[in-house]
Amino acid sequence: MSSETKTRRRRKAERPAEILDAAFEEFVQHGYSATRLEDVAARAGVTKGTVYFYFDAKERVFEEMVRHKSQTFLPDLAMQAEKAEGSYTERLQALVAYTYAHIAENRDSREVLRFLISEGGRFPELVDRHYDEFVMPMIDQFKQLIDAGVAAGEFRDAPASEFVEIIMSPGLLVCLWSLVFGTRKHFDLDAFTRASTDLILRGLAK
Repeated sequence: MSSETKTRRRRKAERPAEILDAAFEEFVQHGYSATRLEDVAARAGVTKGTVYFYFDAKERVFEEMVRHKSQTFLPDLAMQAEKAEGSYTERLQALVAYTYAHIAENRDSREVLRFLISEGGRFPELVDRHYDEFVMPMIDQFKQLIDAGVAAGEFRDAPASEFVEIIMSPGLLVCLWSLVFGTRKHFDLDAFTRASTDLILRGLAK
């Protein structure tokens, strides 16, 4: 196989992701209703027919774009959890800090939340799938860590250990703050993370 053929095949394999990245920018800029697939195609540097080759409608482009942008966080979170060292308290602190920082700094995560809020009524199945494929695995990552801390006797079997979603609540606030205020209002993420972690750990303390 020639190098030129390999390059063409690689470019073809990469093209759906390139289209979804372009669609993300168009949806962010114009919103779902005003976004046109010809503009997505132009931004991606392909023809409108190429977009339809991979995705049969704008609804499909939107759904796959949200999925594409959401899934990039999970492998990194799992890796962070696996390489965390020290006591379970220290591991939980590190994972919380990593998660909140990612939410605050990652534009993709913030805009996906905006899409889910603004278009969730139009795409209820997408919201359900996002919960199953993105939210629940993230919650499970924290629950595994807390359950291990309870089993080791470091954490108590408290309400906070049963309703792990509460750990994600401050992260959601960070995301909403960034969406609404952006850089116009100062937000001390380090202080916020320390305060939130303090509350969480006090709820789990024996």
